[in-house]
Formats: sequence, structure tokens, C-alpha cells
Amino acid sequence: MKKISAVVCAGALALSLGACSSKETANTGKKEEGTGYPTKAITVVAPSGAGGGWDLTARSFSKVLAETDLVSQPLTVENKPGGGGAVFMAEYATQQAANNDMLFVNSPPIIINNLKKEGNSPYGYKNTTPLAQLTKDFGAIVVKADSPFKDLKSVLEEVKKDPSKLTFAGGSAPGSMDHLISILPAYKYGVDPTKIKYVSYDGGGEAITALLGGNADVIGTDASSVKEFLKAGKVRVLAITAEERLTGDFKDVPTAIEQGIDAEFTIWRGVFGPEKMSEEAKNYWDKTINQLVQSPEWKKEVETQGWELEYKNSEEFKKFLGEQEKQVQQLLTALGMQK
Repeated sequence: MKKISAVVCAGALALSLGACSSKETANTGKKEEGTGYPTKAITVVAPSGAGGGWDLTARSFSKVLAETDLVSQPLTVENKPGGGGAVFMAEYATQQAANNDMLFVNSPPIIINNLKKEGNSPYGYKNTTPLAQLTKDFGAIVVKADSPFKDLKSVLEEVKKDPSKLTFAGGSAPGSMDHLISILPAYKYGVDPTKIKYVSYDGGGEAITALLGGNADVIGTDASSVKEFLKAGKVRVLAITAEERLTGDFKDVPTAIEQGIDAEFTIWRGVFGPEKMSEEAKNYWDKTINQLVQSPEWKKEVETQGWELEYKNSEEFKKFLGEQEKQVQQLLTALGMQK
């Protein structure tokens, strides 16, 4: 972000220096309006309905940026659901490619949607400017609190007998993240994943509603989005796709690995800008997000949401996405879902 040097204004030099000495605040990144990017309100898009990981991440990100005064312009969150993020990506890549004032949050689906066969999106992370990874979360296999299934293996045994008997659901399209979370344990258990009945919803919130309403037997989703339902006693989490058992509200939930199922899946979440984002805007967000993740307010928010803080700056994030792309391609190929 450019700093403004002192400018000699009309009138007395002393008055001009007093009036025109606009400087960035060293510790917060705050600056007076009119001194460069951003000059307009910032929109942060969650490419899903309300509820679920993207929505929570977009709102937490915007809220803490405002609370810490790291961004002087207003921040608003917009929900743009459709196709597990694919509908928004098509609009963003083609109509907002140079819109510095619109950011969005995403996670593995930005890669999965671009590589999968069914419902494929021609646009992926290479049609964006990756700005930062903020957090990591894990997948969760979830049933209603009064479900007859008490553990992951009891579900898998039922599915092994008849793969179409149970309805699995998630907040993303077939072949996308929630689908992969839902079927990965069954695949590792020797069940043909293509025979499992999966129903997609626009966002984790809708998938949880379907579960609680009896329209789904099991959902695969991100652990953080079911935290409050678990605390309220409305759901039972059968397994977490982490390498090790989580702490806090999930301390009593076994991992899939603990139950003898080698199903591990990490859900990173990050912030992206448009493909043709200006260098000034990119540098601004690199600096600002770096300050955000170090703030006590952000650390508290991450803990409150049940996430784990895992920050990567723009360059690190871009490199990581390239590595993730290879891993997702291998998984989709194994499941017969690659394009």
C-alpha cells in the first residue's frame, strides 16, 4: 500500500504540512480515506447458503477485520449459493476478474469442482488470486442424536450389506467435498462408493436441516458446522477425519482411524481475490491478513468456532494449492470421479 508523502498545499507551508501529513498507522494498518486501496466497501462472498463452513468463515473474517480496525472501509458478507460454489466461480472468473473489492472464501471444493467428472466447473483456483489460508477443519460423519447407529462401523456394515439403503447428504454437489467426506470411510471399508445414495444441498446448514428433519440418515460435513448441534444434544458425531482426536467439544468423538478406518481428510479454508487483482490490492491484503491472524481477536474467534489456526500467506498458499490439486486428482481417480 502506498504511503503519501507530504505535499505542499496552497497557503502557508506550516498549514499544509499539518493538513497533509497522512500516514499509515504502523501497528494496525489503518489509514485515512483517499490514500489508496481500498476506497470502497469490500464484499466477502460465501458461495453457499447460510450456515456451514464458508458462511461462518466469511462472517468471522469480516467481523474481526472490522473489530480490529484493520480495514477502514465497510465489509459486507454475501451468500451466493449454487453447485457447491461452481455457480459463483463462473460469475467471478468471467464477470469480476478485475474487481479488487470482491473477495470470497473457499476450501477444497475450488479444486475438486474443477477436477471432478460430474458437475465439472471449468474454473478453479488458477482463475483467482489466492490471498491466504486462514484455518483448517476436519470432516465429520454425523447422525441424529436418536439414530440407531452408535459408531462408524455400524453404519459401514449396514452400507456394505446394501449400499443404497441409507441416504447420505451433504452441503455440496456430487463429487464435491461433503460427498467425498461422506463416502471416503465406505470406500476405505471396501464398499463401492458409486452405489451409495447421496443427496446434495446448498450449504452445510441445509444438510443439517435435512438430517434433523428425517430426510437423510447420515451427513458428511465439516466438524465446526455441527459443533452447536452437538452441544445442544441434537446430533451424534460418529467420526472425525483427523489424524488425531480433537480437543474441546469433540474430545469424546473418536477419529475414523481410531475405529480402524483409514479415512483422513483435512478441510483448509482460505480467502481469494480476482484473477486480475492489482498488485497494490494483493499487497494490501497480504499485509492486512498477516496482521489479522496475529491478533488476539482472531485467535479467540478461531477457538470459538472450533477451527484450528493454520495460516499461509499468498505465495505459500498458492504453492500449497498446487500440491493439493495433485492429491485431489489421485483421490478422485481412485473413486472413479475424475473428469
